[in-house]
Amino acid sequence: MRRIVPLLALAMASPAALAQSVEVEEFRLNNGMEFLLVPRADQPNVIAAGWLARVGSVNERPGITGISHFFEHMMFKGTTTIGTRDPEADARLNEQIGAIGARLRRLHLTQQYERWRDGEIDDPWDPANDTPDMATLRQHLQSAMDAQREIIVKDEFDQVYTRQGGSGMNAFTSEDLTFYFINVPSNKFELWAWMESDRLADSVFREFYSERDVVHEERRLRTESTPTGPFQEQFESMFWMSSPYTWPVVGWPTDLNAYTLEQARDYFNTYYAPNNLVGVIVGDFDPEYVKPVIEAYFGRLEPGPEPPEVVTLEVDQRAEMRMNAECDCQPQIEVRYHTVPFGHEDSAALEVLAELLNGRTGRLYKAMVEGEEVASRAFASNDLRRYDGAFSFRAETKGDATPEDLESAWQGVLDELLSGGISDRELQKVKNRIAADSYRRLQSNFFLLIQLAQFEALDGWEHINERPLALQRVTPRQIRNVIDTYFTPENRAVAVYTRKPDAEPEDPELLALDPQFRPMVKQIVGQIDAIEDLEQLEQMRAAFNERASTAPPAFQPAIRYIQARLIERVDALRAKAGGGE
Repeated sequence: MRRIVPLLALAMASPAALAQSVEVEEFRLNNGMEFLLVPRADQPNVIAAGWLARVGSVNERPGITGISHFFEHMMFKGTTTIGTRDPEADARLNEQIGAIGARLRRLHLTQQYERWRDGEIDDPWDPANDTPDMATLRQHLQSAMDAQREIIVKDEFDQVYTRQGGSGMNAFTSEDLTFYFINVPSNKFELWAWMESDRLADSVFREFYSERDVVHEERRLRTESTPTGPFQEQFESMFWMSSPYTWPVVGWPTDLNAYTLEQARDYFNTYYAPNNLVGVIVGDFDPEYVKPVIEAYFGRLEPGPEPPEVVTLEVDQRAEMRMNAECDCQPQIEVRYHTVPFGHEDSAALEVLAELLNGRTGRLYKAMVEGEEVASRAFASNDLRRYDGAFSFRAETKGDATPEDLESAWQGVLDELLSGGISDRELQKVKNRIAADSYRRLQSNFFLLIQLAQFEALDGWEHINERPLALQRVTPRQIRNVIDTYFTPENRAVAVYTRKPDAEPEDPELLALDPQFRPMVKQIVGQIDAIEDLEQLEQMRAAFNERASTAPPAFQPAIRYIQARLIERVDALRAKAGGGE
């Protein structure tokens, strides 16, 4: 099947926007799997290839939140032929592990939950609260996992690709999609087709329970160990009152504990069937060569039932919501408004508004950082999802300013946009920057691959050509209309973060870093301070030293700060061990 969508030529569009025309050939297999083919020779002998599963956290339900992201981990564990030295023993152990895990889960949800409700224990999932029977089961589970570990070939899926010249194998999960991707040499396309169809046809969910621990640790590092992470998660859940966007992509902790191997297989069979998948191929290839290869390998996948539709949408917010939090952080604020899903007629104006506000020439920087000098940073973001959207303003205080000063300044920016208007010159400069950025993102096969997958998941890949034109058509009146329509007090939620009275003063060297890097740097330093193994620290220090010269110039101060903290931690551990220099 072939359908090429040309770029619509509009006389009013800028030359940069008119230059964006990505020709995509659609190719559909009999089992329902679609492929988007974009042959181009800009990067000779390289193909960026991936496949999209139309599933994200929005497709989950209470009890299995985070399972979409969990699958992102499990899909790298291999198949019957990749990842094990003994497929038969591996299969027996996997079934044994699944059966023991299911028995443990049943005890957690019955007797342990009952003990928790009675106040006998404080956490039904803490192994310290195990009954003797549960402790015995846990020992049996660990023994089976240890036995399986003996026959596992760790990371073999990645190693097969790497030995054949593949690079950058990875995946990501969001609220609306999961995407798996890699770069391969053009002459290794058949290897890609075999590897990817093999893990779709024959995935083995080995290391199931140990990988849950990995996801728990990821959650701890990204959310629970950061100054504002737990509050941001609470704010998200408060903002999305009814829609499935209310839970985090990584999932709630108790749900992470509760998945069974059987539930995972059911979820896989529902959402990883070929009729719910889209392959994306960009790079140096001949479509007439790759199509028979795709047919031979992916055509063998059996279609499944149509996945359940997302039914529950967000209810209208009737009153302003506020969250006041104290944290070990610089005082800051977020003001967020309910808006529209991707593809809605107002979505383009909201996107242009965010660009109008951001950057060193944007309204926020001029008003708050340079003008009133109440913010060290201020930015806006337009979050367009498949079923809904949100527009956020965020800022961090400077000097003696308060979050209330930031909120007042934000309202002042909105009032000025409504009363003072937007000049044609200012708007055109923003549009030119959008068009240039959009065009630059087409230069790399990889970034083109990612964009096609994201657009396809949200509303259709055709937006890669149509979206730039929609943005160019936005008028000042449309921008004022979306401010009037969505930026109302009853439609917003506000998160105010103030510094704990007993919090230690911020490190002046940290405050001197670019505000956009500070949260990440603080998280890394927190991890460094938690390491007790000197060898691990030395390895981390060597890795940072090796990568320092290749880091972007804007990130160099952050690298130097981290390197200094690494040296301090190494010296402290040496002194503690009695081996200080």
